[in-house]
Amino acid sequence: MRHLFAKRKTQWLKLLAAGALAAPGFVLAQAAPEPAARATVKVETLLSELDHPWSLAFLPASQGALITQRSGQLLLWRGGQSGPTPVTGVPEVWVNGQAGLWDVRLSPDFAKNHRVYLSFAQRDSQGQPHAQLGYGTLSADAGHLTDFKTIFVQTPPLQSGINLGGRLAFDTAGNILMSLGDNNQRIEAQNLRSLNGKIIRLTAEGGIPADNPFVGRQDARPEIWSYGQRNPQGLAFNPWNGQLWETEHGPRGGDEINIIQAGKNYGWPLATYGIDYSGSPIPEAKGTQMNGAQDPLYYWRVSPAISGMAFYHSVRFPQWQNSLFIAALKEKSLIVLKVKDGKVSGEQRLLSDFGQRIREVQVGPDGYLYLLTDEKAGKLLKLSPP
Repeated sequence: MRHLFAKRKTQWLKLLAAGALAAPGFVLAQAAPEPAARATVKVETLLSELDHPWSLAFLPASQGALITQRSGQLLLWRGGQSGPTPVTGVPEVWVNGQAGLWDVRLSPDFAKNHRVYLSFAQRDSQGQPHAQLGYGTLSADAGHLTDFKTIFVQTPPLQSGINLGGRLAFDTAGNILMSLGDNNQRIEAQNLRSLNGKIIRLTAEGGIPADNPFVGRQDARPEIWSYGQRNPQGLAFNPWNGQLWETEHGPRGGDEINIIQAGKNYGWPLATYGIDYSGSPIPEAKGTQMNGAQDPLYYWRVSPAISGMAFYHSVRFPQWQNSLFIAALKEKSLIVLKVKDGKVSGEQRLLSDFGQRIREVQVGPDGYLYLLTDEKAGKLLKLSPP
């Protein structure tokens, strides 16, 4: 492993800010430029008074959408301005910091099996909390989940309610991928015997796909698809080339977009563009890059605190074609990246003056953007070009 590392903290911070902490011979990852002028957008508030909403999944045939609240409720929203109603049959969750009820995704075969997948944190019989994944069958009136089955329980137990991940995505083979944060145990992201700081890949029933990269290795967990992640907050497949993209919430600086490949190491905490919240270097960090690790496609030196993301692949608004929309929590904005040939070619901000943390963004079946704001009185927003 080759690296540059400043002898004193002040020198290290200067090098980090200047982008100099890269090993000789490495090609630097693409850094976010200063955003272009703030763009305008038409905003309609559809729901208010949501309790820290986290995720949104649209039901087929204009039946509405399912919304998770981190405090443990799954809601059915029928559209328009009408209030949501609770869906019963949801597992009890452990609510602590970022822990609770997270993502909701429909089975790729939803038309046949009516399965709804949820990621969440829950205590075991000994009172220990774990990140979990399961599914239930949605009733015909969409008001109840029946026969909820947990298909994955992360071990070892969670040590805190921070850096938990929790995003879900289905690949074209029907396997489900789930992001797991490092749980503030940084070096565990590099430990292949641990599931902290990983993206895992399971079958729809929770089994291990035979082509997972570490199947058959005694020194690695077979669920692992990729590793070296800190807090993966968004997963989405690029509709133009089929690649899995991930948004990763960095520490103080170093938010990243990564293209996730089977078996690859994404560096955390040995390679990072971020520093600790105290202003000191990450103790384990050797620089911004390292041999054997994948560079981010794109990164921010100052963290917007990125979260969910959605590629725009609708014909409704041509001006949004070839865009990637990313929710930002600390910055309280919606980041718009132009994507061309698998690269980022420009950046703008929307809703910079809205004043709420944005957790989730999805493209609705009608081609409009739908956002959830992560607040005690959170909102569901509908966006369109002005």
